[in-house]
Amino acid sequence: MTGQAKPYNPALEAAVRLYEDIAREYTTALKGTGVVFAPEDAERAHAKELVRQLQEAGARVRNAGASVVLGAISPACVACTGDCRSQTLEISNHCHRDCYFCFNPNQEDFAYYCEHLYPWRKQLDKLAAEGQYTAVALTGGEPMLYPEETYAFFRRARKHFPHAHLRLYTSGDILDASSLAQLRDAGLDEIRFSVKQEDPPRVQEKVLANMALAKDYIRYVMVEMPVIPGTAELMHGLLKRFDEIGVYSVNLLEFAYPLWNWEAFEDRGFTLKNPPFDVVYDYTYAGSLAVQDSEELALELMLWAHEEGLSLGLHYCSLENKHRSQIRQMNSDFATINPVYAFDFGDYFLKTIQVFGADRARVRGALRLLGAKDYADDAANDSLSFNPRWYERVRKACRASGEAVRFCVSTNVVVDKEGTPVIRELKVEEYEGEACPVDLTDATRHSDEAAGYKL
Repeated sequence: MTGQAKPYNPALEAAVRLYEDIAREYTTALKGTGVVFAPEDAERAHAKELVRQLQEAGARVRNAGASVVLGAISPACVACTGDCRSQTLEISNHCHRDCYFCFNPNQEDFAYYCEHLYPWRKQLDKLAAEGQYTAVALTGGEPMLYPEETYAFFRRARKHFPHAHLRLYTSGDILDASSLAQLRDAGLDEIRFSVKQEDPPRVQEKVLANMALAKDYIRYVMVEMPVIPGTAELMHGLLKRFDEIGVYSVNLLEFAYPLWNWEAFEDRGFTLKNPPFDVVYDYTYAGSLAVQDSEELALELMLWAHEEGLSLGLHYCSLENKHRSQIRQMNSDFATINPVYAFDFGDYFLKTIQVFGADRARVRGALRLLGAKDYADDAANDSLSFNPRWYERVRKACRASGEAVRFCVSTNVVVDKEGTPVIRELKVEEYEGEACPVDLTDATRHSDEAAGYKL
């Protein structure tokens, strides 16, 4: 229907507008807190072009575009949205750093766990009772402020999960040979250094030296850091240093505002990505809202590193990618809850194709001719929904008969309602593509396995 006037369909217009209004109201409410958004959809086209160039350079695009990998990626990152048998725990929120973008203050009971330790032993034991986990991590605060607790954590985790990938998040500036040896002996597989762009040179040099030292003790030495707009030159220098050290891979995180301390972001001239989410939902990740221009810079850094011939792995992990694990955990056990819906292996939502008004009869006829039974009429909403696996054939049949049908994609999660799993619709948007809009084949898993990563 490209280039042609769309037949007016009031039921469809109302369904799409309902969720557009919800998204608009959400953003308006956030603006009321004082934050500033970039112009709507600013730079999205540029980001897509950068991803295309990265694919030509050999990058793998994962999780419906939320994750882009050039070279090596941590096995824990594969597990995060793979089998989702991954868990991250804390000893304490206490930290000797004071990063203006820290997510922890946005978490429940933050202040209490700055002064008290989390019951991590009970938490690990509870996880073990649930079954085996693929990946287990310890974060903070700064875990190495409690070295004996940290060693004990990994010894206990290794006992409970003998085959799990164990990793530690640390600022890296209070490590030494003795602590690294004890972490190794406790079973640690991976250490992730958090390098801060605003650190003075002497602090950065200490972290880099400890990173090099860690190579003698820990198999996977990684860096995980947000990509802050305006730091391209600094990041070029850091990436070269990481490569010289022999870092396995770098997680380039989309920089995010954690719903506190907006003044620090405003003083630096940052604005927020608009719209903040592709699908509005109550996501639990504490990063909250992506900062504009971080995504573009992360992708540009990956292209730059490729052109420079750096050998370390690079993984762009968007804020959206952080949400993927939550959505997969909510929906994967209910992939077949209703035959009208399909589990999207790209973004892990449940999807159905919808038509409205006069299009219902046209599509119903096409489905019957195809022998499809996995569809449902909803007279109250003047809609018909069908499983996405039929989309391409239904579209082709309608086009062959000369019928101008307007299709929509409905995006859903499964929530608990008084002990019963219920499908909750989050978005309806019109779709005009030729191919099925839902990944029915788990393309991310296939690309991970092709690259040698199996869970």
